[in-house]
Amino acid sequence: MTDAEKPTLLVVDGHSLAYRAFYALPVDNFSTKDGQHTNGIYGFLSMFVNLVKAEKPTHLAVAFDTSRQSFRTREYSEYKANRSESPIEFKGQIPLLQDCLRALNVPVLTKEEVEADDILATLATEASAEGFSVLVCSGDRDTIQLVTDDITLLYPNVQGVSQLKRYDTDAVVEKYGLPPAQYPEIAALVGETSDNLPGVPKVGEKTAVKWLTQWGSLEALLDNADKITGVVGNNLREHLDDVKRNRALNRLLRDVELEVGPADLAVQPIDTQAVRDIFARLEFRTLLPRVFDAFGADPSASSEEARPTATAPTATVLDAPGLAAWAADAAGPVGVTLTLVGSRPTRIGLATADAAAEAEWTDAVRDALSDWLASRAPKVFAAAKPQLKALAREGIVVGGIADDVILAGWLVRPSFPDKSLADLVDRYLGEKLPEADPTQLVPETEGATPGQLSWYVRRVSEAQRADLPDRVAEVLDDIELPTLEALADMELAGVAVSHDKLAQFSGELAARAEELAQQAYASIGHEVNLGSPKQLQEVLFDELQLPKTRKTKSGYTTDAAALADLQENAHHPFLDLLLRHREATKLKQIIDALDAAIGSDGRIHTTYVQTGSQTGRLSSTDPNLQNIPIRTDESRRIRAAFEVGEGYETLLTADYSQIEMRIMAHLSGDPGLIEAFNSGEDLHRFVGSRVFGVEPSEVTPAMRTKVKAMSYGLVYGLSAFGLSKQLRIEQSEAKQLMLEYFARFGAVRDYLRGSVEQARQDGYTETIFGRRRPFPDLTSMNRVLRENAERAALNAPIQGSAADIMKIALFRIRDELASAGLRSRVLLQIHDELVVEVAAGEWDAVESIVRARMADAADLSVPLDVQIGRGGDWDEAGH
Repeated sequence: MTDAEKPTLLVVDGHSLAYRAFYALPVDNFSTKDGQHTNGIYGFLSMFVNLVKAEKPTHLAVAFDTSRQSFRTREYSEYKANRSESPIEFKGQIPLLQDCLRALNVPVLTKEEVEADDILATLATEASAEGFSVLVCSGDRDTIQLVTDDITLLYPNVQGVSQLKRYDTDAVVEKYGLPPAQYPEIAALVGETSDNLPGVPKVGEKTAVKWLTQWGSLEALLDNADKITGVVGNNLREHLDDVKRNRALNRLLRDVELEVGPADLAVQPIDTQAVRDIFARLEFRTLLPRVFDAFGADPSASSEEARPTATAPTATVLDAPGLAAWAADAAGPVGVTLTLVGSRPTRIGLATADAAAEAEWTDAVRDALSDWLASRAPKVFAAAKPQLKALAREGIVVGGIADDVILAGWLVRPSFPDKSLADLVDRYLGEKLPEADPTQLVPETEGATPGQLSWYVRRVSEAQRADLPDRVAEVLDDIELPTLEALADMELAGVAVSHDKLAQFSGELAARAEELAQQAYASIGHEVNLGSPKQLQEVLFDELQLPKTRKTKSGYTTDAAALADLQENAHHPFLDLLLRHREATKLKQIIDALDAAIGSDGRIHTTYVQTGSQTGRLSSTDPNLQNIPIRTDESRRIRAAFEVGEGYETLLTADYSQIEMRIMAHLSGDPGLIEAFNSGEDLHRFVGSRVFGVEPSEVTPAMRTKVKAMSYGLVYGLSAFGLSKQLRIEQSEAKQLMLEYFARFGAVRDYLRGSVEQARQDGYTETIFGRRRPFPDLTSMNRVLRENAERAALNAPIQGSAADIMKIALFRIRDELASAGLRSRVLLQIHDELVVEVAAGEWDAVESIVRARMADAADLSVPLDVQIGRGGDWDEAGH
């Protein structure tokens, strides 16, 4: 039988390849609406279908480990003991991957007490003896020993699983200098870090190969160990037991009793409907055609009829008067799409349920459409904010904004929002949005025109609205859409920032960082790259012999939190200097980013991300204004650079006092907390007096600090252990403090417990206003996932309600300033603070509006206390 006539068996190590895929693809980009991460599954299947298509195996199987326990761990308890727990994002992916393979009719093989590679070794050996050509795909180097003239190893590269290196006998000899069967002998001498098998000290691959070449085999080498000279010879003799153990453990089993043999693994037709169902569950949109192609399946074969794909109407190209007349006659909500080049519109498209029209954006079109765009006629957008800003630059303030489908999609799926209109068209319409390939200079497929995009936007909006719960729809209409308009105004206005102040501070920080670096070098006697984790690991753990931190893939972590803990327990001058150097360097980076963002008008125009959090809080980018430090001397220097702009008189700052605790009092209905806020007494002094049984005047600063940490910690699910660590007190004292707290404020405990249980039943939490956040992991069988979800569910209604209140205050202030004919304007919303630029002579009116609209943004059982500050810059206006 010729090689071409031989059947081909492909056997794959499922765990090994899925784990590599998990680290090769960004976890945040692959998640379902239910919160299930899928990057490992997607990466594995992408590799797998490419492999099947390229190799065309006649027989196929995928093997998986059943657990970390096997006969090897019984023989050596430290085997693989250095491996950390799988990341929580990887949890649950293997069972789902196995479901995908079963839908593909690919045999999934497991066996207790052995590893997946033992299954591969058994099948490969049997298949080779039965006349198969065998392909083994694994990321475990132990499988190199399987390579023969009939067995080829496909080994993924370090970047992931997209490229596979073919190891036949010649390739193994070329790389290692020995035949494949002897690779485990090399590994026995050198050791296997990934398996926690220590080798002979100072013996690397070259030395191992030299010895084995000289003596012919590992057995002969060990028999002649006394003839090896030098330090490495002594090391070999001292570690003979390690070498023998390593060789025993890295020998793959070739006689595992399996329920199937190679002949039973013939490739079967896939179950197309089962594949569709599992891919729909995992929300894999582009992978399905590749799978059908690789396995030669008929895409139309399924138990359901394929969903119909609608064809967008050809958009009628009109002149300015014609487009204005078309818009005026349009019935119902009109989809609107502006094509932008930079920040300027170049084309506009409009659509109703059954027709579309568009035109090149010209002065004539602007003038003809301005009245309709400003009118209350309902308009539907996708990602409206940049379009609103572009129109504002053209002198048009858009009215009648009835929907933004990106915002609506985020409200439904705040954890993993759809990023584009194409995603929403797929999700809500079951169709593919026509898009030109951006990688092609002359695209083979034309993308949808602005008019057609508007048609899709309108249809998505209609489908979304039909699915949107009433209270969530109210959040969209009453909070998010008005906030969208306010944010567009704020981004256009920007905030005046002093380049000179930032540049001076940046220079001082550069000098400080250099001085700290020199002191750090002096403390250890040599220079080191303070930004290199690898070099820091060598200094901290090898040279200074400090206690090891948490183990990661690249060694022991040197992140800021780990080093702060290390400094607390193992004082060393180098550590203190390193941490201070990091602080100076990080602060300089923040300042330089701000300085670079100052526009030609002397103002920073940040972009607010409305869909950037799960709780509803705003974030900002280009530059990020949320990462400016709070309540430090350095933060005051930075804030002092944010100044009142030309033509305005002063800045006003306003924020809520203890808003999250006030929301906690309202939601829990706790009489004690409500009394604390209504009495006007300092909250933490009042709570401290109750917890410690003393008069408010007798509450010491230490007592106040403890109850403050407790109060805010409860909102974030803080445990007694966490509280003890935060306050640096014994865990027993922290536990007693919690007991005393709940004895006085029992309704808080009952609310927190009840809110999690309610979320477990509903599948989501809800703010005062109806914003929902799904928590599918509250019912997870995985304890880590479940407990993480419980902690997040405690805080979501409180933090989300605070975000809602701040947004309501923001757009109401903006609207009232405009309706009162004032020039003053809101510039920033950072954390829980608003910054307003006040025009000359308008302070009293602006302060009154800000206080009133912030105070009445929500009807709570306790007052919303607002703090106001005034000054020529942000720091001076602080309070």
